[in-house]
Amino acid sequence: MKPDEKSASIVKVRKRELAISLQSVKGHPEPKLALEQYTIPAELASEVLFEACYVHGDIEGKTVADLGTGTGRLALGAAMLGAEYVAGVDVDRKALGAALENSKQLGLEVDWILGKIEVLKGPVDTVLMNPPFGTRTPHTDLRFLETALRLGNVTYSIHKSSTRGFLHRWLQEKGSRFEILMETKMEIPHQFPFHRRKRSSVDVDVYRIEQVGQSLRI
Repeated sequence: MKPDEKSASIVKVRKRELAISLQSVKGHPEPKLALEQYTIPAELASEVLFEACYVHGDIEGKTVADLGTGTGRLALGAAMLGAEYVAGVDVDRKALGAALENSKQLGLEVDWILGKIEVLKGPVDTVLMNPPFGTRTPHTDLRFLETALRLGNVTYSIHKSSTRGFLHRWLQEKGSRFEILMETKMEIPHQFPFHRRKRSSVDVDVYRIEQVGQSLRI
């Protein structure tokens, strides 16, 4: 049975309603190229969150951390879906300022934390993240994954499909159990001088990752 076919008593927030709410979230006020700050599209965010919540049971009633939260789309979505506690961490003060405005606008409670992702000590049930692809600073994506695997019982993360082979070997070396939940395209808006088109897209994989033997204790 597909998630959308479940009864309303189970699916408390419809995917379309979630996407519409997340569409209202403000993007980065001053995106920084070095940080690869691309706001996750509302439709993709809702797909990932809906899967995490209603297929795998990793959001509702859980503690959740959004690493590199930006203006908070994933963190806010987790709060909408009934997470017990949500933290969003980012090094960009202006982005977090927008995230705070977004949470006030939506009437949601999120703990916004200014600092590097390593400031979180954990543990948490679930990590959500749309990390930098590592195009500008090589292996930044691995730094995010290292932190996520330390913090969370389960991680949902988005990566360029072109890195699939390397990423699979890396995760296997870490003793992780993982699956690709979806292969899709992530829309990238025109926001930096080198962008030639109004919008472009990148092939991405959405992963669900577990550490084998990871404690489920919070």
